[in-house]
Amino acid sequence: MQCKDTYGLNRVLEAIQLSKSTWYYAQQRQPYKDKYAHLRKPLIKIAKAHPEYGIDRTTAELHDSGIHINHKVIERLHKCWDLAILKRVHRPKPSGVRVLLQETGSQINLVVSLEDINDLEVLYTDFTEILYRRGQAKAQLMPIIDHRSKLAVGHALGESADTELALKAWRKAKRTLRRYGQRLRDVIIHHDQDSVYTGHGWLREVVVRDSVRVSYSDNGAKGNVHIESFNGKFKTENHVLFWEQENLEALEKVVNNRIRYYNHIRRHSAIGNKSPIKYLKEKGKIPR
Repeated sequence: MQCKDTYGLNRVLEAIQLSKSTWYYAQQRQPYKDKYAHLRKPLIKIAKAHPEYGIDRTTAELHDSGIHINHKVIERLHKCWDLAILKRVHRPKPSGVRVLLQETGSQINLVVSLEDINDLEVLYTDFTEILYRRGQAKAQLMPIIDHRSKLAVGHALGESADTELALKAWRKAKRTLRRYGQRLRDVIIHHDQDSVYTGHGWLREVVVRDSVRVSYSDNGAKGNVHIESFNGKFKTENHVLFWEQENLEALEKVVNNRIRYYNHIRRHSAIGNKSPIKYLKEKGKIPR
């Protein structure tokens, strides 16, 4: 009705053969979506929880929750808000590994019941986020730490906590273990149930190819305290250094240097205030 300012409302309505009462009613009528805006959340909730429900079942679900509305209104709102798309999106079925972990329960943790753990026999790992460029960028670090000696046997830094980064860290750890004469089939690596560690890429290389046993935390970070302790201390002690690096390449150099310091120089109270390398040399695990 942009023409009404030029020709007047009466002439415009007469030209389109519309009564003035009908025009005023249309102006005062609330848009359909706005009128039923209070139904958006409950309808979305039903669509996500019951993607197989049609209009009749959705109407009954609303009625049971105290919302009485005509099924024709619900059908129209489904079209207005594209709720049919939500109904077509089904949750992916859990992988075979995920189902097995759920059925196994606490038995997935191979470490918790061990009483005597030797050097380089049990390793811990997890991803941790590192901030750099004065907090404007972030990277993912995956260290792999030995239970007994506290040695960082491998690590990798990258932009994403994905399988590629995890396997890069594992391959470094594998070279370290072989260099020190540790048989891979005697090694357990413990981590949480992140999708990377339950994925085919990780399990195919670590378990199938390298014959390493994997152990899973059954209660998140609480079941992997050794790596959580390392990650917390490592980031706190080196926070300023990481914070000042301008790019990922520079950050990686700093991380490599600090891991080297951690292994060769930094004293650890758990192993008699010695560095991991000195501790392993004195134990005869690696050449002096």
